[in-house]
Amino acid sequence: MNRKQFFMISPVTDLNRECKVCDPAMRYIAGANNVRGKAGVCASHGASAAAHVSTNRGPLCGRAEGEVVLVPGSRESLRDIEACLRAQRSKLYHLGIRSTVARNTLANANAVRDWRIYAEFAQSLIAIARPLYVDEPFGVDLKESVYALDTTTIDLCLSVFSWAPFRSTKAAVKLHTLLDLRGNIPTFIHISDGKMHEVNILDQLLPEPGAFYVMDRGFLDFERLYRFHQAGSFFVIRGKSNLKAQRRYSHPVDRATGLICDQTVFLTGFYSHQGFETPLRRIRFKDPETDKTLIFLTNNFALPAFTITELYRCRWQVELFFKWIKQHLRIKAFFGTSENAVKSQIWIAVSVYVLVAIVKKRPCLSEYRWINYLHKP
Repeated sequence: MNRKQFFMISPVTDLNRECKVCDPAMRYIAGANNVRGKAGVCASHGASAAAHVSTNRGPLCGRAEGEVVLVPGSRESLRDIEACLRAQRSKLYHLGIRSTVARNTLANANAVRDWRIYAEFAQSLIAIARPLYVDEPFGVDLKESVYALDTTTIDLCLSVFSWAPFRSTKAAVKLHTLLDLRGNIPTFIHISDGKMHEVNILDQLLPEPGAFYVMDRGFLDFERLYRFHQAGSFFVIRGKSNLKAQRRYSHPVDRATGLICDQTVFLTGFYSHQGFETPLRRIRFKDPETDKTLIFLTNNFALPAFTITELYRCRWQVELFFKWIKQHLRIKAFFGTSENAVKSQIWIAVSVYVLVAIVKKRPCLSEYRWINYLHKP
C-alpha cells in the first residue's frame, strides 16, 4: 500500500447510531466507553480504505448512514468532495451511507467537531509507530534518542481567517514540531497563532534525560536551555553572530573534515551568563558543500566534534516533514475557515503521515486486523 492509497478523514454527521465493527476503535480513539454522540475516525476503515474502492475519485468508507467519510487527500474543496460522493452514489449504500451527503453537512461538521478528537487519534498512532522504529538508523551512530525541533508557518488569508492575525496584511498559524529522528515520527506537536515566537515552545517540552535536542538558532535562549541541561538532556544549536563568549580551552580537530575549531567557552554577556553559568562547547565548521561557516553550541563534551555537526545535518528531516505535510496533503487548502476546522485538518494530516509510517513496518495488516492491532497494549 503506497502513499496514494491513503486519504484524509472528514466527519459528516453525529455518531448517533451504533456500529458493531467500529465501536471498539471509536472507544480507543475518543477515549470513551459510550461513543454515541461522539465524533471521531473509524481506525480500521481509515487504515485500509483503499481495499474498498480502488478509484481516487470517490468516498472510500462510510459508517451507519454517512457518519464518517474518508476524503481523498487530493480533493481541494467541499464542493469537490460533494461531487466525488455523488459520482459514486451507487457504491454509497454498500459503504454504509444511505443518504446523499450535502456540502453544508460537511461544513457544519468541520466547524463543530472538536479538533482534540483528531489530536488524540494522532497521538494514539504515534504511540504505535514509535516502537516500530526504535532501532531505526538515522545517519549517526548513537544509542540515545535524538529529536529535531523546529517551527513552520502556514500562511492564511487575513480577510477569511481573521482569528489568526500574524501581520498587518497576513494571517497565519504556526506548527511547532518535535521530530524523533528514528523513523521521523513527530512526538510533540503544538498549533499556535502566527504571533507566538518559536522559542516559547521550549517551556512546553518535558526534557528527556540523555536525549539530544537539535535546534536552529531561533530557539537560542540560554535560560530555557539551562533547564534542559539541568534535566540531563543534551542540545545542539546554532550560535548567533553576536554571541559574546570567552574561550577557555581549545581541542585538536581534523581540518580535513571541515572543522575549524573545537573550544570550551564561557558566556560573557550579562543576561546570557545569568541564564547559563556553566561552560559550553563551541564548534566552528565550514560546510564544504555551501562554503558557509557555521557555529554550533552544545553542552555535550563527550561526542567527537564532527559527530555534533552530523547531528545538526540530520535536523533537515524535520524540514522534510513540513514539506510532506504541506505538499502531499495540501494542508493550505482547508475545508473550512474556523479555527476548529483548520486545527482538525492539520491533525488529520499528521495522522495520515503516521499511518504511512506504520504501514511501512506492518504492510501485511488487513483491514479486519487493524482494530485488534490498535488495541494492543
